[in-house]
Amino acid sequence: MSSQPPSEPSSKTNPQRSHIGPRSTGGMASAQTTGATANLGTDKPKLFDSSGAIGKQFTEDGALGGTAQAIGGPLDKEGMIGKQFTEQGSIGGTVQNLMGGTGKKSN
Repeated sequence: MSSQPPSEPSSKTNPQRSHIGPRSTGGMASAQTTGATANLGTDKPKLFDSSGAIGKQFTEDGALGGTAQAIGGPLDKEGMIGKQFTEQGSIGGTVQNLMGGTGKKSN
């Protein structure tokens, strides 16, 4: 008798089954969240909304609104001109009502 350790099983008797792929965890495929599907079906602010890409620039923390706040006086959010650009002001409120709000994100 030889004292060799038992050899590994042959790939012919035990195939690797690499063609099967990962096993399913159950549930619906739409329930799986990936980077590509992370925000599907969620609401996002429209561009001119006060939290949208353009509208947020006019808030006191945004680039344009922040500059007006720094200048102060009539351009301040409480000033004669600045208060017209807030969500409650005549200009900002009209933009918010007509072009603000949320819309469905489309990917």
